[in-house]
Amino acid sequence: MSDKEAGKASEAPAEKGYRTPGLRGAQTTTLFRAVNPELFIKPNKPMMAFGLITITLCVGYLGYMHAMKENDQQIYEAIDSEGERYTRRRTSKWD
Repeated sequence: MSDKEAGKASEAPAEKGYRTPGLRGAQTTTLFRAVNPELFIKPNKPMMAFGLITITLCVGYLGYMHAMKENDQQIYEAIDSEGERYTRRRTSKWD
């Protein structure tokens, strides 16, 4: 026996009705695979880490911009009907 034949003999015979578990073994169209690649592509941990860091930084930046906008609202001095002065934060008609 050659090495090739010995390797084939040691492998388990393939069962006739055996399918790969999950969607990788399912009969799908090319369009379905193109629209849903996350179901068929093996997970890539460095890319997932990059995406998680990117999303976290984006949400943090939006929170920072929101906080700066709230702190930047203009304060002005108003006078009430009795002639007293007081400081007031400028508000929007939408609030």
